[in-house]
Amino acid sequence: MSLNVGDIAPNFELPDIDLKMRTMDEFKGKKIILSFFVAASSPVCESELCTFRDSWSEIVNLGAQVVAISNDGPFANKAFAQKHHFNFPVLADYNSKTIRDYDVLMPHLLHIKDYNAAKRSVFIVMEDGKIGYKWVSENPLKEPNYEEIKKFLK
Repeated sequence: MSLNVGDIAPNFELPDIDLKMRTMDEFKGKKIILSFFVAASSPVCESELCTFRDSWSEIVNLGAQVVAISNDGPFANKAFAQKHHFNFPVLADYNSKTIRDYDVLMPHLLHIKDYNAAKRSVFIVMEDGKIGYKWVSENPLKEPNYEEIKKFLK
């Protein structure tokens, strides 16, 4: 079932890079930028998450928090996050449950049968728990429009 703007955002419980379980509830009271990314350490994901990192103070000043999610394990995410000094949680959806809940599963990444990954996508969950913004790409090489995201947050 496809999620749309105005729908209640599905909750999640996923491990971060330190194996601490994180839920959406802990970020309540802020806008949450959920960035689903394809694969830790891939060039486009690196560019995307580094852009969010470099925009961190502006994002925080707009009352938002970035949370990045992929189906990589917490150890791959940890190496990726430490290498680039990410200042936001990077969560491991290793069984793709949350990715499926948000209907952004890409079942055959790079035409490799059953190699599941998240479609590159961004959801902004508002303070009331509803989706206020949605962007989903069928092309894993396409980055989100960062200016559009910041404009929405304003």
